[in-house]
Amino acid sequence: MKIATNNDTIQPVIPASTSLPEITVKAIILGIILSVVLAGANAYLGLFAGMTVSASIPAAVISMGVLRFFRNSNILENNIVQTAASSGESLAAGVIFTLPALVLMGYWTGFPWLWVTLIAGLGGLIGVLFTIILRRALIIEGRLTYPEGIATAEVLKSGEEGGGAVKYIAIAGLLGAFFKLCETGFHLWSATIEGARNVFGSLFYFGSNLSPALVSVGYIVGLNISVLVFSGGFISWMICIPIYYAINGAPPGDFNSIVDIAYEIWSTQIRYIGVGAMVVGGLWALINLRKPIIMGVTAGLSAYKGTSASMTSLPRTERDIPTKWVFIALGASIVPLYAYYVLVVKDVGISLIMAVFMLIAAALFSAVAGYMAGLVGSSNNPISGVTIATLLSTALLLLVLMGAGNPDGPAAAILIGAVVCCAAAISGDTLQDLKAGQLVGATPYKQQLMEILGTVSAALIMAPVLMLLLNAYGFGTATPEHPNPLTAPQATLMAAVATGVFHGGLPWGMIGIGALIAVAIIIFDQYQEKKGASFRAPILAVAVGIYLPIELSTPIFVGGIISYLVKRKAKGFKSLPGFKELQAKSDQAGLLFASGLITGEALVGILMAIPIVISGNADVMAWVDAPLGGFPGMILLAGVCYWLYKAAVGIYNRRETVS
Repeated sequence: MKIATNNDTIQPVIPASTSLPEITVKAIILGIILSVVLAGANAYLGLFAGMTVSASIPAAVISMGVLRFFRNSNILENNIVQTAASSGESLAAGVIFTLPALVLMGYWTGFPWLWVTLIAGLGGLIGVLFTIILRRALIIEGRLTYPEGIATAEVLKSGEEGGGAVKYIAIAGLLGAFFKLCETGFHLWSATIEGARNVFGSLFYFGSNLSPALVSVGYIVGLNISVLVFSGGFISWMICIPIYYAINGAPPGDFNSIVDIAYEIWSTQIRYIGVGAMVVGGLWALINLRKPIIMGVTAGLSAYKGTSASMTSLPRTERDIPTKWVFIALGASIVPLYAYYVLVVKDVGISLIMAVFMLIAAALFSAVAGYMAGLVGSSNNPISGVTIATLLSTALLLLVLMGAGNPDGPAAAILIGAVVCCAAAISGDTLQDLKAGQLVGATPYKQQLMEILGTVSAALIMAPVLMLLLNAYGFGTATPEHPNPLTAPQATLMAAVATGVFHGGLPWGMIGIGALIAVAIIIFDQYQEKKGASFRAPILAVAVGIYLPIELSTPIFVGGIISYLVKRKAKGFKSLPGFKELQAKSDQAGLLFASGLITGEALVGILMAIPIVISGNADVMAWVDAPLGGFPGMILLAGVCYWLYKAAVGIYNRRETVS
């Protein structure tokens, strides 16, 4: 049965009229265990490398493997497990991007369990609650792609069906695992291929990450979004950095290469252009989403009336947690956070303003994060950019209320940003899971309950994990006790933003340039809409590209090109009997192969954290002292790209099925 990926009619694997066990004892236990394990692994990886691994697909694969040992397991039960498990990874991202900044600033000397659990748990809970309101607006009305949700559904479906579908997942999964193991584990080649040159008094840099998973994300989201993300990177790295270098020269510091100079300019100046674009893009996204959001809230309020009887009147696949309980829980969540803000700023009035602003910002950026997850997936969702935008607006508000130079001001801004970051991270993940649930025929309110369970489970262990990593490695700057600390790049940036507002030093000009670029792109997109053009330019997709290193947007662009080539190749087979059926099978084969690449790379990325944490040595699995450069990986990645292309177009030549 074909799974719809965008505007097709949804044909869930399990119809609404069929009821299967979803929340079972074994699913709860396995979901909690995976949530805790994935949260701890991703906390380390995020602090070490600045990126976390999306866990929905790996959790689905692990769940299928474990539940096969039990009788009567089913696709909805597997979906429930991955729903709980993936929330742990997402919460870890929200925590590690923000709370270590309090240690780097000297406000905390460690990670107090009560306050870390409170901030992480309530922030994640707020994110889940807002997605209940947003589900109808973004998944049903908005009809966004949610690439990882689609990929997760395909993985779950292939595990249920077996047969030929498993072949695509297995082959591609082994390829993705091989790549990650050889590159990051064995260090046989570099993770990126890059170069920079001085040309006519300016500096030009270009690079590409050699990740099959990023290529797969581009394949799933398609050419339009891939082009927009890459165009943002082009604006940032091929236009803005050369102009900045030509005017200002190299920034002060001792750099080992021209590449390091390019990254220093990007991280200290040009990146903030993306921040400005995200702020404007986020506001514009909310303006555009106002009608579906209002419709979603209205539909939720009118559908449920707060009674169990009204819930049962809806089809099983349309039942959310009743809206009245959502609003009660949101109101209750403010109380403990308000109490903590009083302890921090020692002012009842300012604390009340902080609590209300926090809830408004969480609502706004949960919608933005959920929208972006629908465009480019959870792995490339700019949660740190969302948090920076929150920090900027929060810090400016607190600057007015508390005055410049207030020692508690930066910490207060970080605390609000931490709650919003956790909410936004969970929002994107939850909507991906709910999209997967929509495709397989899950019950939404059961998934929402498991998201809450997974979030709370992960929140309980975040403080001990962070404390362990702090004592073992240290964060940020090297010290005699910790000569090789975890870099914590996002938390370092958050600390710089928060202190910069109160003590000066933020590149406001760059933020303003980003806002102007965003306005120009919005005008262009509106022009395209009036023309009825098929190519659109949603600003947040471009803003993501500006904010991300171009090495990440390049393989996404390559994946989009492969998707386009597959569609163009399909046009040559329109005369074949049963073309539409063949086209559906081709789409599924390519999607399964792309999903397998993501699965293999993500699983190995998580598993490699175990020996690294145990040994305390990032090179514990290395076979060579120095990688062989990026060319071996580039050649092999080209082969993987061709294999992905052939997996999809080969259906037409072989006239075969995939399931």
